[in-house]
Amino acid sequence: MKKTSLIAIASDHAGYDLKEYIKNYLISLDYEIKDFGTNNSESMDYPDVIHPLCESIKKSSYDFGIILCGSGNGVNITANKHTGIRSALCWKPELAKLARNHNNANILALPARFLTDIEAKEIVKEFLQSEFEGGRHIRRVEKIEL
Repeated sequence: MKKTSLIAIASDHAGYDLKEYIKNYLISLDYEIKDFGTNNSESMDYPDVIHPLCESIKKSSYDFGIILCGSGNGVNITANKHTGIRSALCWKPELAKLARNHNNANILALPARFLTDIEAKEIVKEFLQSEFEGGRHIRRVEKIEL
């Protein structure tokens, strides 16, 4: 797996257990992780952790983000409100690869209630080892910002 040194991670209560699994997996590979929360499975509002995570990525404090909620939709929508953030909701490794290759995604959003630990690990692995292809995709990515 290609090494990215700094990864920000956050989830709501529905994604907490999977976030902890992914975090431990990445730590075992010597990635430096910043956990923006939540810190348990008690109900909470995902924007409270997603907005600070996105701001840290925009400031280049972290290379990539991984965000989770039950469906992945809420955290993904919230993240994509931020200029400079390209969050991709992925439920298969192939989607994660294309999100990096074609869209230069800097955040991976995962639907925690619809993935096993192993499936999520494979998606994360693909996201982190894939690179932006550039070329014809550059102009498309540049057109994303309003």
